Amino acid sequence: MALGAVAFVLAVPVTAHAAAAAARPATAVAAPVPVLRAVLTPARAAAPAALPGRYALGVRPGAVLADVVRRIGVVAGVPAESLAPVRALVVTAGDPRRLARVPGVAWVEPVIPRRSAFVPSDPLLGRQWYVQADRAFDYWSALARPPALAGVRVAVIDSGIDLGHPDFRGRIAAARSFVGGSAQDTDGHGTFVAGVIAARLDDQVGIAGMAFPAQLLVAKVVGADGTISPESEARAIRWAVASGARVINMSIGGLRDPRDPERDTYSKLEAAAVGYAIGRGAVVVAAAGNADDAPAIPWPFASYPAALPHVIGVAALTRKGDVSTFSNRDPVFVDIAAPGEGILSTFPRALTATRAGCVDQGYSSCGPSEYREAEGTSFGAPQVTAAIATVLSFRPRLTARQAAAIVERTARDVHGGTGCRRCPLLRDQFTGWGALDVEAALRSLAGPPPPADPLEPNDGAAVPYALWGLPRTVAATIDYWDDPVDVYRVRLARGQALIAKLDGPTGVQTELSLWLAASPSVDTTAANAARYLVSLASGLTDSQRLVAVAPAAGFYLVAVRAAKPGSGSYTLRVSSTTP
Repeated sequence: MALGAVAFVLAVPVTAHAAAAAARPATAVAAPVPVLRAVLTPARAAAPAALPGRYALGVRPGAVLADVVRRIGVVAGVPAESLAPVRALVVTAGDPRRLARVPGVAWVEPVIPRRSAFVPSDPLLGRQWYVQADRAFDYWSALARPPALAGVRVAVIDSGIDLGHPDFRGRIAAARSFVGGSAQDTDGHGTFVAGVIAARLDDQVGIAGMAFPAQLLVAKVVGADGTISPESEARAIRWAVASGARVINMSIGGLRDPRDPERDTYSKLEAAAVGYAIGRGAVVVAAAGNADDAPAIPWPFASYPAALPHVIGVAALTRKGDVSTFSNRDPVFVDIAAPGEGILSTFPRALTATRAGCVDQGYSSCGPSEYREAEGTSFGAPQVTAAIATVLSFRPRLTARQAAAIVERTARDVHGGTGCRRCPLLRDQFTGWGALDVEAALRSLAGPPPPADPLEPNDGAAVPYALWGLPRTVAATIDYWDDPVDVYRVRLARGQALIAKLDGPTGVQTELSLWLAASPSVDTTAANAARYLVSLASGLTDSQRLVAVAPAAGFYLVAVRAAKPGSGSYTLRVSSTTP
């Protein structure tokens, strides 16, 4: 299909209201907001101090309460207060060691007041069932409110945003349109997605955004007809990366159908732009796609860009914990799931004003019918984006892949016992690693992070990592679902023998091969493999050795591929002999 003919749609049904709502664009763009500095690490948040000299005492079974009260008064010099019928006392003075020795006293402890559990004051929070399902704020429950964390810039590549919405005050670092005009949202989808991520938290206004440290970079790429050109998308991604985005949310989708190339909307331009963002250290999160945009329901393939290497593909869940019927399935490119039905969020005020009698102006419950109980993988993706942004704000030194892996691998497994009868144990085509669990992701940060891989993205013949000079040893990672292939470019003289030794990942069946540099891919099952494949190590094991003689001087590609499900770290040692 010609590049100019490829078009992408939002990962939620878009109706004619978008075109009818055309314009009243705002011209102002929010000024950049300074990045916040971390002033308090949650793991070290100061605990409330004990009340000075105030102790609680337990009374042993069988002891006469009045006698214990009298004895405590003698020892402490002040009267003890009885909490009868509870067998306990409270005293305001005294040495706790002496108090513990008083006959009839079972235990002594200081009276330490507890902080109120953090409950955001946003009035519509009670209708955001997905916030509770994701355990978005549970990690901070021991604090009066979450601490200040390093600000993280999150790009929302969508239909724009309501630039003057009160729930985004101070939350928009920059906004730009790549389809002409301003970034003002005349459709609603982008404002909805942005609200899930970064609506102001605990401000007694509207909803609560899940990523309280996030600053938004808003890129408007949806045209007046509701479609997105790959060119606009690529320009937006480039701008987002240049503007400092660490997470990029793409609640958009193009149909993927590997069985029908005429219907498949794969774009090399989109893939190159996404690869560029990943190579610059950004996490890309995308909706897995809705089957109501596909030829059949359910649809067995995730949409693009979710179906690109390293992109986090997000499926949708129902309130009961089942996978939504419309959510695309995919055993490789669906990575995680989040609530995708009955979602409430922000909405352009110009569009809710058409329902003047609706109380919650500026929110989707007052929007068009398809948004009042909004459903779509579009709205699960920003929840995962918010979780990754929060992880990165908590541990800014994590790489994009590390943060993504933490959120994926701490997801709650979805299976028959949790509401999805079709879902087997562990990773599956419906929900990937399972349901998003923000608290579990944050708690996991107390342990060692996943291994980092600074060589990415070296995902194919077009983007190999160059090994200049041999011998060389590299340590890297591979992942059957997110990063199945690593490619290294080496230069050999005619007749020179290359020796490659692969160790790991432990227990993962890998494939080690050598290719001519002109090969368009490193797929050993492709028709052109016979022409470009130089050598293939025997067997599929986690420890392999390959020796091959170069038929001509030039560049060659060493490929490492995870042939079966699994992931982890490996070491590749590459050397050569004199020709």
